[in-house]
Amino acid sequence: MTSVTSLFAPVEADLCLLTENLKNLVGARHPILYAAAEHLFGAQGKRVRPAIVFLISRATMLDSDITPRHRRLAEITEMIHTASLVHDDVVDEAEVRRNVPTVHSLFNNRVAVLAGDFLFGQAAWYLANLGNLEVVKLLSEVIKDMAEGEIQQGLTRFDTTLTLEAYLEKTYRKTASLMANSAKAAGLLSGVSAEVADNLYRYGYHFGLAFQIIDDILDFTGSTEALGKPAGSDLISGNLTAPVLYALEEKPYLEVLIDREFAQPDDISQALTLIKESKGLERSRTLAAQNAQIAVQSLAVLKPSTSTQALIDLADYVLSRLY
Repeated sequence: MTSVTSLFAPVEADLCLLTENLKNLVGARHPILYAAAEHLFGAQGKRVRPAIVFLISRATMLDSDITPRHRRLAEITEMIHTASLVHDDVVDEAEVRRNVPTVHSLFNNRVAVLAGDFLFGQAAWYLANLGNLEVVKLLSEVIKDMAEGEIQQGLTRFDTTLTLEAYLEKTYRKTASLMANSAKAAGLLSGVSAEVADNLYRYGYHFGLAFQIIDDILDFTGSTEALGKPAGSDLISGNLTAPVLYALEEKPYLEVLIDREFAQPDDISQALTLIKESKGLERSRTLAAQNAQIAVQSLAVLKPSTSTQALIDLADYVLSRLY
């Protein structure tokens, strides 16, 4: 199986520089925040979001090097993503992420909330200094979407009437919005046409949905070590994802278990068995594959290049994470 690191080969140097710059952007004036940021940016995340920004930047700037504004956009994208993770971990009371302790478990909730706020604030400041109003609007929309997505998720915990459409809308807000809007923003900084910019947004939109649906499948099929968090944690917390929603159509007793919020000792193990016995995981794979295919088709507007090919391969890689 292709590794995500090899897919990022065209932008490997860009990503190395990004990690150093992120630590410097946070600055050493606030020792606790700096320690929190160093911990976060030092964690071995996949860096998928800034990699997409760099790959699109290079795929749309074939005749010249990418600009400092492209680099700053990738940094802002990762800062927004990281800030949202810090806040999510507080809300979810998660102890680990990517197999390392979360900020609030290392420090406390107060530091974690303030660190997340600080990162959002820093991202907004650097965003304003890009001097491109359209890009500011796109990334500001992301911050709003993320908050709305988290609220949607909180309001629908253990809600067995949740529709697939509502799940996909929440998934867009929490995950795909950042990918879609930062992809489009990268194109705009390169001066692409409105048609190309819209297709780059479409790539990020459908790639983001496929990415999250696969994550939601792995919550049932992956090991705790591979996931960097306990397996089945979404279901335990009442976050009903695509595999669960599909399984509910086939297994009526699953609704009983969810409605009583897994109050009995064997409820969770019974629920996991019902989901794995249903077509929920298989149908979710199909849904992810459909979105990955649309993402790839959206790249037809770009000229062939190693960066364009890496974006195509990335969509295939997302699906291959299951095998």
